[in-house]
Amino acid sequence: MILNLIYRSLRQHALSTVVTAASIALAAGLLLTVWVVKTQSQSVFAATNSGFDAVLGARGSKLQLVLNAVFHLEASPGNIAAADFEMIRRHPAVKAAIPLALGDTVQGWRIAGTVEALFNNIEYAPGRRYAFAAGGRNFKLGEHEAVVGSYAAQRLGWRVGSTFHPHHGLSADAGHEHDETYTVVGVLAPTNTPADRIIWIPLEGVQTMSGHNPLAKTELSAVLIQLRAPAAGLMLNNMLNAAGGKLTFAYPIGSIVAELFNKISWVDRVLTLVAGLVAVVAAGSVLVSIYNSMSARARDIAILRALGARRRTVFGAVVGEAAVIGLLGAAAGFAVFAGLAAFVASIIRAQTGVVLEPLQWNPVFGWGPAVFTGLAVLGGLVPALKAYRVPVAETIAPVS
Repeated sequence: MILNLIYRSLRQHALSTVVTAASIALAAGLLLTVWVVKTQSQSVFAATNSGFDAVLGARGSKLQLVLNAVFHLEASPGNIAAADFEMIRRHPAVKAAIPLALGDTVQGWRIAGTVEALFNNIEYAPGRRYAFAAGGRNFKLGEHEAVVGSYAAQRLGWRVGSTFHPHHGLSADAGHEHDETYTVVGVLAPTNTPADRIIWIPLEGVQTMSGHNPLAKTELSAVLIQLRAPAAGLMLNNMLNAAGGKLTFAYPIGSIVAELFNKISWVDRVLTLVAGLVAVVAAGSVLVSIYNSMSARARDIAILRALGARRRTVFGAVVGEAAVIGLLGAAAGFAVFAGLAAFVASIIRAQTGVVLEPLQWNPVFGWGPAVFTGLAVLGGLVPALKAYRVPVAETIAPVS
């Protein structure tokens, strides 16, 4: 009987049901998006290190150094001498050291000078090495050749054989165009890392490019480092950072990236608060929608009572109606979430190269809809109590 009453009431008040469920869907979709993007971003970014344990660079912020050398964001904090690279490369605790020279772009896409070993010897993730799309190969040192990340190649419309002139500077409207012409000899297979957004050329190509400072021939932007053992990171940290010298040793990369999320955690809190406020408003709309219809329903409820329906049956029908509206809104919230999360993930990929998988299971998919359904039920309690207290004799008495 209760289910039949719920169905009839929802059908009779279809418009208010749809509007109320839509407000719940908006709140649920916003909360799911904020929560999933927050948790996934923290875990994915902290795990993204391109296969390296640490970064060596000029004296400055560790976070800025990591963002520049690993994620290819921000500007370089400065350059280090070739002698510093040799020092770290020869250190017995260092397994591999890959130099980087940064600072040029093509149509806003960053160029990184490095060595062949990055693509020949390094695993960018456990068990995963860089690979080239069909017909591509690694660049050769001393040649004006380039390897392009998959995402950059797609957006630029480049393939093997495409040519370009680097521009000085990091902005889309960067400085003068360099004289050198580079030819794309390889396009990387997708890695879902920042490498997908970068145009890679031989190290000396950046160092000796026309228009660069003569010091560039002997300087590097950073060095990506693989260590032989975790304990070596603490030792090098003490040796290079504690003394207050000219270098910065950023280790471990994951912990340093976590600092970024700590700094912007207020954004998550604000968005979560907004989602919570929308949820409260949605619960209030459930209350108002059902409560306002109580006057029109009072006679129907009284007749049901006169025919033998118990007070708790009427009470349960109203609460059940609120619960169904909450469930409908929560279910529709997944559609809102899918659209919002896909949009946010596409922006993150475009800006960082890091790929999120928002549809991957997250605990919020379980407790989120339950919370919104619970709020809707709370919103339905007041009109349910009013329905419970409808006086039968007075309501169905004929009006003279």
